[in-house]
Amino acid sequence: MANFITKQIPNSITCCNLISGCIATYYAFCGVSTWALLWIIIGATFDFFDGMSARLLHVSSPIGKELDSLADDVTFGVAPATLVFFELGVMDYPSFLEPLRSILPFFAYLMAAFSALRLAKFNLDTRQSMGFIGLPTPANALFWAALIAGSPSLVESSNWMLFIILLMICLSCWLLVSEIPMFALKFKQWGWKGNEVKYMFLLTCIPILLIFRISGIAIIILWYVILSIYVNFRNKK
Repeated sequence: MANFITKQIPNSITCCNLISGCIATYYAFCGVSTWALLWIIIGATFDFFDGMSARLLHVSSPIGKELDSLADDVTFGVAPATLVFFELGVMDYPSFLEPLRSILPFFAYLMAAFSALRLAKFNLDTRQSMGFIGLPTPANALFWAALIAGSPSLVESSNWMLFIILLMICLSCWLLVSEIPMFALKFKQWGWKGNEVKYMFLLTCIPILLIFRISGIAIIILWYVILSIYVNFRNKK
């Protein structure tokens, strides 16, 4: 009986991630972006601990892996896409695009599809044990949720911001399935050597959050992508 209960712990945590994503999606549909962001963060916390608990309890399973991807696509694919969907519905449009107001918001759900594709690739890609190939779905979700919750005045500052948002959606989709190596915050040892980039990234996150608060999360994700691209370029040289 105890062994059966132990086996269900990681999957139960994964289900909590999925439920968090459902709640985040509800708040996104309601336009309450701060609560949607909060539940995405809660989902990301569950996502961190489900894999850790499976490894600690030695109960990893193929079902758990598939369930994890399904939960992640809800929390980090559908929820942020719904936030963008709502935002595209209330933004100012250039007059010549106003007839498309009822259609264009659905463009946001491309991110949910590409998040699912990214997760499927991750499950089959053996290169991603100590790093990522392409932008991780939690990072993409946190970027969009923090941008909309933390800087609504920027997003809605001009009707031409519509084109920037649509372009950013395309860029996000590409980054999710790109072949760009991105570092993970996993440590084989805690020394400075070999972990310089990770420590530098973590140290810079603190002042960014203190200065920019919620918007700082989006800036941190952008900084993470830029730093990963720079490290990859330096390593190639």
